Amino acid sequence: MSEPCNTYKLDDITTMPQRYRANFINSLSGFKSAALLGTTDGKSHNLAIVSSVVHVGANPPLLGMIMRPHTVQRDSLNNIKQQGVYTLNHVHTQWVDKAHQTSARYQPQESEFEKVGLTPWFSDNFNAPYVAESHIKIGLKVEQHFTLCNQTEMVIGAIKEVHLNKAMMSEDGYADIERAGSACISGLDSYHSTHRIAQFSYAKPDTPLTNK
Repeated sequence: MSEPCNTYKLDDITTMPQRYRANFINSLSGFKSAALLGTTDGKSHNLAIVSSVVHVGANPPLLGMIMRPHTVQRDSLNNIKQQGVYTLNHVHTQWVDKAHQTSARYQPQESEFEKVGLTPWFSDNFNAPYVAESHIKIGLKVEQHFTLCNQTEMVIGAIKEVHLNKAMMSEDGYADIERAGSACISGLDSYHSTHRIAQFSYAKPDTPLTNK
């Protein structure tokens, strides 16, 4: 027998306490990627945990990212607007605590790299800091930026370079994020490791799927 089901209507949701409502709604979208957003103002290097990265396109290669409303100081968003470049770094399951700590409200001149014990690294041709400890690092340049209906801001970035070990790449181009130890997030503060249950062949009508 299935568990009893509760129904939450809009009025029930809007009257929830603020933090309770935030946890509830954020958990409904399911598991999300865990990434550290690396930016700089030219002096201080900043990190922020993000879980809103989405695939936008492969040719040209684009990733989108939702940034919360600018009602309080947002150092990372300011840096992106000023510099035009940023990095996304997969969070490893072994240091999710350090990644989460970047969500603390440090002062603009304070570097989250230093505060949480992660290492900034710059490639030869990119002017935003990567997380040296990350196994998958992505450098992006702002392609488009706009404000959505609830005053959140969406940044679409063009991928300029990717750093990962060749052993994590399969013959068909799949980047094995599980082998890379990448963590994922549910809600606002719950971190998870992953376990692949299947990897199917390309789906075609009337053709049986094969499990790679």
